[in-house]
Amino acid sequence: MTARTPEGGRQSEGADVSRPARVLAVCTGGGVGDLLAATPAMSALARMFGSPVTVLTSPYAVPLLRGHPAVADVMSDDSATPIRETIEAVRMREFTHAVVFWSTSRVAAIVQRARIPIRVGQSRRLYSWRYTLRVPVRTESGDTASRWSDVQMDYARALGAVAEPSDFTISIPIAAADEREADAVLSAAGVTGRFVVFHSVRGMRLDGVRWPVESFAKIGDALGSAFEAQVVLTGTTAERPVIQEIASRMIAPHANIAGATSLRALAAVLKRSALVVALDSGPMHIAAAVGVPTVGIFALKTDLPRRWRPLGPRVALVEPSYPCPGCRKETCRTFDCYAALTPEAVVSAARSLF
Repeated sequence: MTARTPEGGRQSEGADVSRPARVLAVCTGGGVGDLLAATPAMSALARMFGSPVTVLTSPYAVPLLRGHPAVADVMSDDSATPIRETIEAVRMREFTHAVVFWSTSRVAAIVQRARIPIRVGQSRRLYSWRYTLRVPVRTESGDTASRWSDVQMDYARALGAVAEPSDFTISIPIAAADEREADAVLSAAGVTGRFVVFHSVRGMRLDGVRWPVESFAKIGDALGSAFEAQVVLTGTTAERPVIQEIASRMIAPHANIAGATSLRALAAVLKRSALVVALDSGPMHIAAAVGVPTVGIFALKTDLPRRWRPLGPRVALVEPSYPCPGCRKETCRTFDCYAALTPEAVVSAARSLF
């Protein structure tokens, strides 16, 4: 069987199409948002082939896929694991198809050297020859309007999958153990009654950065006042010191639970909140997915809110407005765009959801 893509790739002519399909979906790079954006394509693939897929992802993200209806099993890999070990673990599963959503030379080598017959991955890379179906990423050709979840769906479409609207509903099932952990964390932090979550970080290194803690403290106070609720501040363990700086400047009742939860317990905490306001980040996508009213703050000119708008039933955005030349989050040390955010703009976006 030979199927050509726009880049001239081919399915492996040695593929045994008579045996049941066993699909490996690979997303080991990026962050939580990238992984969740790939799950609609996983749902389309599971429906097309008639069985859930296996996912290869980063160790930190494994729990997030637990219980997903399109996912049968989750494997993990990180750059510290000898590549031969991951190749052998994948090869033993005898997958018929690999769909690589976040392409790197490492994962391209893994799926090719594991002898998976049909391999779908990104075109126009030096290692793209390892894929039998090579898919152009339209965002590399100037597309800034398509949602990333639809761009990721192109990999499933390359195999003939047809997306349905329901595929784009992100699923994060919350288990009883997640609820119990959320109970313990909130109780230890003194959170009782109605609360809103403010996620004022975005998974970046903050050493040497003048993070606008004063501006974020004012936004936190405004949210607490506007919604008559305690403000719960979230982040990772590494981000806890800067979150504490924000907390120390706040007047409204608040609690800092940065680093106190697992990823799934964080989802349970977010689901209980009356509102989540978050910078463009993984928790923003998780909050929208579990159905809580979510305000996503896209302050940088390079944030591309149309591409990264979270998928959820009640979402509002604060879009870039600060006129910063040469905007690049990787090299910025002042983040004046965040400092320029007004509490009124954030509260107004939040009120629009009610």
